[in-house]
Amino acid sequence: MTLIVKEVRAKTILSASKVQPYVINPYTGCQHGCTYCYARFMKRVTGHREPWGEFVDVKVNAPELLRREIPKKKKRGAVWVSGVCDPYQPLEAKYRLTRQCLEILAQNNWPAIIQTRSPLVLRDIDIIRDARDFEAGLSVTTADDEIRKLFEPHAPPIEQRIQALDELHRAGIRTYAMVAPMLPGAEGLAELLRGKIDSIIIDRMNYHYADWVYRKYGLEDSLADDFFYRTRQALASL
Repeated sequence: MTLIVKEVRAKTILSASKVQPYVINPYTGCQHGCTYCYARFMKRVTGHREPWGEFVDVKVNAPELLRREIPKKKKRGAVWVSGVCDPYQPLEAKYRLTRQCLEILAQNNWPAIIQTRSPLVLRDIDIIRDARDFEAGLSVTTADDEIRKLFEPHAPPIEQRIQALDELHRAGIRTYAMVAPMLPGAEGLAELLRGKIDSIIIDRMNYHYADWVYRKYGLEDSLADDFFYRTRQALASL
């Protein structure tokens, strides 16, 4: 797969969000390119013609903007890192924009809620652990890595995500699992996640980008209400 990477200068970085008071997206686009991702709608806004997962705009001035914007905000609030990209997609290893933004939030005592699929988050465990009010979560949508390969072929393996949650949790960091969307094989997550998280977020497949994957591999039963409610009950035991 060819990845088109552009370094851009954003106009703003700390934006209002409907999920949390604020959101930071250091990148536009995401290398993980998950088949079901709701952020695919971004192409309508940004004008990218490349397929989702094959372009990333790197907001190289994100830390600079954040330093300027934080003092201008009248109200301090939790910052979602990130909403429409993975803040720890592979390019973060080079650009370190997420790390720099987290450092700035910590220095200013702003709370942050990190959401990723990548064990690269462990690189920044020092910042997350020592910050006043940070929590970190990993999206873990199935316990079956073969299913992960069908829906999230470019995202890290499930085992690595579980291990990352465990290490974060043992470091005293508040952790959560994002089982959203709930994919086939999610019923096996209860045992894998036990003792590694403080909370869990569960949601079903609400977008239809990946319907073709279910049809191609005969997985339509996992779209049914029964699968969702039965699996949600098992996960709620956590």
